[in-house]
Amino acid sequence: MKIDESRINDALRHVEDPDLKKDLVTLNMIENIVIDGNKVTFDVVLTTPACPLKNQIMQACLDAIHQYVDPGVAVEINMTSRVTSRRRETDAMLKDVKNIIAVGSGKGGVGKSTIAVNLAITLAKSGAKVGLIDADIYGPSIPIMFGMLNEHPTGYDKDGKTYVYPFEKFGIKVLSIGFFVDQSKALIWRGPMASMALRQLFTDAEWGALDYMVIDLPPGTGDIPLTLIQDFPLTGAIIVSTPQQVAIADVRKAADMFRNDKINIPILGLVENMAYFSPPDAPDRKYYIFGEGGCKKFAEELNIPVLGQIPVVSAIADSGDAGIPMAMDDHSAVTDAFVKLSEAVAQQIAISNSIREIFGGNK
Repeated sequence: MKIDESRINDALRHVEDPDLKKDLVTLNMIENIVIDGNKVTFDVVLTTPACPLKNQIMQACLDAIHQYVDPGVAVEINMTSRVTSRRRETDAMLKDVKNIIAVGSGKGGVGKSTIAVNLAITLAKSGAKVGLIDADIYGPSIPIMFGMLNEHPTGYDKDGKTYVYPFEKFGIKVLSIGFFVDQSKALIWRGPMASMALRQLFTDAEWGALDYMVIDLPPGTGDIPLTLIQDFPLTGAIIVSTPQQVAIADVRKAADMFRNDKINIPILGLVENMAYFSPPDAPDRKYYIFGEGGCKKFAEELNIPVLGQIPVVSAIADSGDAGIPMAMDDHSAVTDAFVKLSEAVAQQIAISNSIREIFGGNK
């Protein structure tokens, strides 16, 4: 029987996206089918370049063609991506940014900035266009973690207003309030002044087209994080915690803030930082020095996933202090943990966007 495009599509209707629970043809994920004799080429358009199921989907497509079309056909599959978004055309704020991800915590000292920085870098390394805003106004750490303590952004004037260009480093665009203040002095601003300054990082900067913007929120549930999450069309939030019960108690407050009826931001999941310690001479062993199971239990209570567990490793802090975040080391097992985290985050965003597209609703 002659191979034609309809037979290829019929075969690929047997391949289901494991997350979205629909076949690839229905999801419009199959494009550019080319048939040349006994050779078939087509594109599979994933919802994110950080898709953790890429190889699984590709193998399922190959198997489907061989099973339902011809076991002897030569198949070439190009795995591409087009990051999804739930933004509306009426969302004028950051209109070229597909997904805005808030990284928050119930308290300080849990490694929220470390998670935000390494998440942004690993998303960019997957092929996505990524921006990072350091909104931790009273303790901006990104200038240190990026080795940019004495840097100041350039800008331009337009219609009587000054706009700035974000820095580009480690494959991402980045701005921090720390680039505009003297970091050796305490920043004494009242809430409205601080909120106004942060808003300008979003509205008065040339961010351009981005797949993901990661926001490192101030810790806690004060007026600054509240202003940010109310003013901007967030795709979802990530909450960072350490395993101790005292930290998890504060996470509950952060979760309540995001789930407040007036805010209603989807919580993409929980990240457990400093989850365990593995000795260098026994990397397969895990010692849960701050307790085990607390974050998992709380995540189950909230009906959200644990997106990742990041170990206690001195190199994470050392790399941040040195201005070269851990995720830049391609040969580290810890980097693998951050890669898995970025894949899980991208996966949850794709699922959330799909659900909202099907059932409607928005912030």
